[in-house]
Amino acid sequence: MLFSPFVQISPFCHQIIGVAGHKDSIAAEKKSSEAMDNIPTFNAEHLQSNMKTVYYSRTFLSIIGGVIAGIMGFTSLTGFIFYFLIMAITSVGLLAKAGFTVHSYFDSWNRVLLDGFLGGLMSFVLFWTFAYDLVHIF
Repeated sequence: MLFSPFVQISPFCHQIIGVAGHKDSIAAEKKSSEAMDNIPTFNAEHLQSNMKTVYYSRTFLSIIGGVIAGIMGFTSLTGFIFYFLIMAITSVGLLAKAGFTVHSYFDSWNRVLLDGFLGGLMSFVLFWTFAYDLVHIF
């Protein structure tokens, strides 16, 4: 399973102890509970796991894309355009895997679309030049 859903954390304030009477404390607890329900909460372990999955996916596809670019004989700008195309397809694939409901799995759209976008560039260039050398030079 690529993505894991976040766990909704219940409000930490179970009982409000005040100087006012019992009715006031129940009303204050209800207001506090309603206000806490509006704040989005995420499980940090799940968020970290999802980000790790995005990072590994981008790195893996950077390596595969580099090998394909090297075998196809891309040079200079066409190779870099191919890399950005691969990363765009990866972003769309990750969004599709999340069911296009990013806020259920991540805290912002940037986590899926941009994080790690340039991180796999070195791996891409390494495997691009390696595959190009193996196929076209040796």
